[in-house]
Amino acid sequence: MSDDLRHRLGRLGEDLAAAHLERRGFEVVARNHRTRHGEIDLIGHDGRTLVFAEVKTRRAGSGAPWDALGPAKRRQVRRMARAWLAETADRPRGTELRFDAIGVVIDARGRLVRLDHLEGAF
Repeated sequence: MSDDLRHRLGRLGEDLAAAHLERRGFEVVARNHRTRHGEIDLIGHDGRTLVFAEVKTRRAGSGAPWDALGPAKRRQVRRMARAWLAETADRPRGTELRFDAIGVVIDARGRLVRLDHLEGAF
């Protein structure tokens, strides 16, 4: 798959994941936030909980989205979250902090096949 197609697929998955968080009562406060450790896909806040969400998008039939969420990626997401918390003075405050994983599966026509949201995934 070309980088452009992969980028569009990832963007579609993030759009669907952001809409999902908003339907669940979260405000998306940051998307694709760059830190020195990498890029945080989505950060959401519902007035109480601050959620750092890693979004994994795959084409139907190409494997599970979670295949790319191993221990190294989880450590990286935690480092990125620490950097965002330290660098963002005007960030929303919450009594809880959570790391979620959102797996999105898209068919060949670009339609949503499945969206799985694992709260507190790591």
